[in-house]
Amino acid sequence: MAAQPPLESFWEGRAREGNPFFQKGFPSRTLRLLLLNYEYPPLGGGAGNATANMARELAALGHDVRVVTAAYKGLPARERVDGFEIRRLPAVRRHADHCSPLEMLSFLASACAHLPVAAGAWRPDACVAFFGIPCGPAAWLLRLLRGVPYVISLRGGDVPGFQPYDLAGYHRLTAPLIRFLWRRAAAVVANSRGLAELAARSAGAVPIRMIPNGVDAARFAPAEELSREGPVRLVFVGRLVRQKGLDVLLEALARLPGEACFEATVVGDGPLRADLAALAARLGLAAKVRFAGWVSRADMPETLRHADAFVFPSRDEGMPNAVLEAMASGLAVAASRIAGNEELVEEGRTGFLVPPDDAAALAAVVARLVADRNLCWRLGQAGREKVVREYSWRVVAEAYAALCARAAH
Repeated sequence: MAAQPPLESFWEGRAREGNPFFQKGFPSRTLRLLLLNYEYPPLGGGAGNATANMARELAALGHDVRVVTAAYKGLPARERVDGFEIRRLPAVRRHADHCSPLEMLSFLASACAHLPVAAGAWRPDACVAFFGIPCGPAAWLLRLLRGVPYVISLRGGDVPGFQPYDLAGYHRLTAPLIRFLWRRAAAVVANSRGLAELAARSAGAVPIRMIPNGVDAARFAPAEELSREGPVRLVFVGRLVRQKGLDVLLEALARLPGEACFEATVVGDGPLRADLAALAARLGLAAKVRFAGWVSRADMPETLRHADAFVFPSRDEGMPNAVLEAMASGLAVAASRIAGNEELVEEGRTGFLVPPDDAAALAAVVARLVADRNLCWRLGQAGREKVVREYSWRVVAEAYAALCARAAH
């Protein structure tokens, strides 16, 4: 087997002496930057959230930023928010929380038609394409026709080998196109070291850089007054799909001792909601587990502030925004030991990690949290301090701007 190329972390790269693209952390000249993502709030999840936060911070750094995304149910085709412009292209999209392959293709077709024309009047210095597929082909066409370099931001599902239980067939079909797009990109970036290592297995000679997600620690902050009475409140946030491991969580909760005083709120929706609700009823959890459905981004900080601990038994992740936001909100975390989670949760200091698909191990750590609210508070405070110190959207934006400046030169 050929040797894998070394992973290049932004944090390591910025420290190199004499690098002209990291002066005070960001380029000195104004850039015109196009952020391309078929999902943008209220559509999608973590990648859409990352796009919005990066756009805001890039604009605050003085760059001219345009986000191109998919139209959806009455949202304006063009608007300006937080110092940057959003353009929504015609595309088929029936649900805010998920998108079918055909709906992705409809956005890809629309972006391929729109971007080369729009770039004639507003020529971006570089394009950041979130997800190699479906956004990468449109970014490549923009490079071919207008000479605009592109950076691919890997998010998980666009990396061969990610979620093999759901995506193995899809990746067998798309892997040649994925590698084609990576080879022609100015840079390929993963949002966690684990995802970068997975991508490196398919990358050949293409170096995979790592720039983590960030968190808005001003919006996501702990409650001013901590609850001291009533059941310990557990919360999960995410799509109700197999990837997220909600079946494992319910089995773990059913294993807790009868005297355990807790309530659990599942925030999110998805194709498995009815099955999971039925499983909760069969396990005798109907009175203790509430399926809250989707909560708006505006209401999410308050939802997290009402909890004591965050449970996240996912089977695969890049770097989960949900965990970052929970930690910023001062919540202890019980999560699966997978890529992304391992980089965020420090065992016994900010939370606990357990093997994926291990309901007994998850039950054991949740039982500790439910039995000791003071432990939840101590872990949550340490988690808040960690993400405030290490995970900033401003630093993430500076890193992407530096890559784009290098590509533009």
